[in-house]
Amino acid sequence: MTIIITGTSTGIGFTLAEYFGKKGHKVFGLSRKNVESQYFTTIPTDITDNTQVQAAISDILKTESRIDVLINNAGMGMVGAVEDSTKEDILKLFNLNLIGAVQMMSAVMPKMREQKFGKIINVSSIGSEMGLPFRGFYSASKSALDKVVEAMRYEVYQWNVEVCSLHLGDIKTKIAENRVKTQVSEPYKNVFDKVYSLMNAHVDDGTEPLEVALYIEKLLEKKSWKAHYYFGKFGQKIGVPLKWILPQKTYENLMKKYNKLD
Repeated sequence: MTIIITGTSTGIGFTLAEYFGKKGHKVFGLSRKNVESQYFTTIPTDITDNTQVQAAISDILKTESRIDVLINNAGMGMVGAVEDSTKEDILKLFNLNLIGAVQMMSAVMPKMREQKFGKIINVSSIGSEMGLPFRGFYSASKSALDKVVEAMRYEVYQWNVEVCSLHLGDIKTKIAENRVKTQVSEPYKNVFDKVYSLMNAHVDDGTEPLEVALYIEKLLEKKSWKAHYYFGKFGQKIGVPLKWILPQKTYENLMKKYNKLD
């Protein structure tokens, strides 16, 4: 298969690109940094720039006759209180997590439509299903992408193109180093420090990126997809159905305890 993966300079994206390259697939990694690997080809691309996105896809199609899979992995985190968040940081977050992913999907669709086949995985978050304290805009950016996925599924099924959101729990990567961290004002500082420390501890104890690659490999073997898949530790995944079935106040109280806010 010909597979395009975004955000392949580090973490999950790099692991995915190397894993599928070792499996014999033709893998193209799109990232702002030029990464050397014997298992995949890097095309330096800022996916928030649609001109660069279109150029990257054109370059790929000069040598490849198909695009079988797109994995929209590129993204960024953002932490801070809603009140403290700046318009600049919010737009930067949505420009990558939402607009960049949409531009990638739009760029590969003409070829997938022509070949009447394609699979698009958007790496989302379990946090997209709930508003997480001090990660409200991150949750919102991923939730927005999820809704685009749901709509797009109706639009592209006629060409045998499958689209889904893969909601991940905490994965052991360097995401903590790459988050946008807003200036925390004094009224929030004590609570934020506790939540932020817990947040980083969850990442340090997170699932290995290779396990994500193995899960995606099995997902790609499925003929038809659901709109949403959830992967991560049980204690995080269980938060999704609990939100559906518990009274709102009960769920909020559980989340306060989980995030050490009580």
